Amino acid sequence: MTRVQVGVGAVIVEAGRVLVMGRAGTHGAGTWGLPGGHQEFGESPERTAVREVAEETGLVVTATRRLGFTDDPMPEIGRHYVTLFVACSRTGGELRVMEPEKATEIAWLTLDELAARREELFAPLGRCLDAGFLT
Repeated sequence: MTRVQVGVGAVIVEAGRVLVMGRAGTHGAGTWGLPGGHQEFGESPERTAVREVAEETGLVVTATRRLGFTDDPMPEIGRHYVTLFVACSRTGGELRVMEPEKATEIAWLTLDELAARREELFAPLGRCLDAGFLT
C-alpha cells in the first residue's frame, strides 16, 4: 500500500511574476514547478517552504501565509501527494539553480504565461493555478 505524502510548494511573486523551476531527475521531469519539496517530520509547512527555497534557489525568504492545498495522486509513478502552498517573500540571497540534478533552469513567469504553458506545468502547480492560489 502506498501512503500519502505531504509536499510543500513555495509561491514567490515579484512584479507580477511567479518563480518557477524546470524540473529534472525526478517525477515531473521536463515540466515547470514551484520551489518546494517534502515536509519533514515535526516541520511546519512554512519552515519547509523556507528550507526548500534556500536549498533549491539560494534565496532567503519569509513565509507570509498559507494559500491552500491540492490533492495530487500520481498513479503513473505509484505516488500520492497532498501539496500545501505557502506564499513567501524574498528577503535576501542570490537566485541560482542550487541543485542541478533536480532543476534545469529558473524563470519568472506571469499568470498569463503560466496559463499559456498549462500542459508544461507539473501537476500540483497546474492545480494550484486552476484553484486561483496564485492570484
